Amino acid sequence: MGSSTSSLYSALAKTISRPALPHPCDSTYSPDTNLDLDQDPVDPSELLRECREVLRNRPAQLQRAFVQTGHGDARQTIRVMQWNVLAQALGEGMDSFVQCPMDALNWAERKYLILQEIITYRPDIICLQEVDHYFDMFQPVLASLGYQSSFYPKPWSPCLDLENNNGPDGCALFFNHKRFQLLNTTHLRLSAMMLKTNQVAIIAALRCQATERVFCVAVTHLKARSGWEVLRSAQGSDLLRNLRNVAQRIENEEKTDTDIPLIVCGDFNAEPSEDVYRNFATSSLGLDSAYKHLSADGKTEPPYTTWKIRPSGESCHTLDYVWYSHRAFDVNAVLDFPTAEQIGPNRLPSYNYPSDHLSLVCDFSFKDHTLVSQ
Repeated sequence: MGSSTSSLYSALAKTISRPALPHPCDSTYSPDTNLDLDQDPVDPSELLRECREVLRNRPAQLQRAFVQTGHGDARQTIRVMQWNVLAQALGEGMDSFVQCPMDALNWAERKYLILQEIITYRPDIICLQEVDHYFDMFQPVLASLGYQSSFYPKPWSPCLDLENNNGPDGCALFFNHKRFQLLNTTHLRLSAMMLKTNQVAIIAALRCQATERVFCVAVTHLKARSGWEVLRSAQGSDLLRNLRNVAQRIENEEKTDTDIPLIVCGDFNAEPSEDVYRNFATSSLGLDSAYKHLSADGKTEPPYTTWKIRPSGESCHTLDYVWYSHRAFDVNAVLDFPTAEQIGPNRLPSYNYPSDHLSLVCDFSFKDHTLVSQ
């Protein structure tokens, strides 16, 4: 599958041959100092070609197009990707995708499908859930493309209960270090009713190098499954409270009277009818959902962000969101979703798409300072 001297294999060989990063439970682990600025850069176009070479015997990548939704400054666009990538251990051992052949999920090729999806859209900020190959794939490969990152595993990851697991899954946040300066990172173990839960979040405060504007970006993954709506609502309220506190702290440190803008990405495991969605939509933080821009009325979420078939039947839901401070950001474009026909009757994951969740990709730009302060 491709030349043995290809740039991708060389890049992977280089990263794997380096000393392993300490485990996040190790006291020496610092989640925001794991970018080797001296390493040889990898050309993303060449990397993408190599991914396609490895995947040449699989069906073609799903074709998706950006829908222009605004007229912000394209020169200063911030592209954000939100994606639950499907933990490898869960995909192979627990999630029971009855219409997906096990061969479609083999990590040797599935990792290239994941990389292909990311590199195709070249996001500036990447927010991922169910990451269980952070240290041996996501971090080293994306670092070779210039991304700085942070990872926070679930305390009791279900991956650990499965044979041949690769460690716990968790949330990961990546950003282009040439475009943004990291100010600080907050790792949250979300609480509900005063009790710590198994769900986590990461909040990173970043300074945009081009505009000098400061903002916060967060990634989270709330409790799954029907029957846990109250817990999800409590987790969401805890995240909103922490976002408010972090933003206030940054405002004080920056000595600004302007609210710090927010972008919040996540698999909320909640339809728009749930309380946690309404709490975010009506929050005093002034958040709106970017993907509503796809609808004709600008008020409706897409019909699905995940579509799978399990033993219990077909499951088609809207669970993933990109929230943003609507007073501070314009949404310039969003990546449309593939149709039911494109996805195919066996749904997701599949030979040409590596997860049961579709990626969400949005282009943001800062509004004029004078408009934000009004």
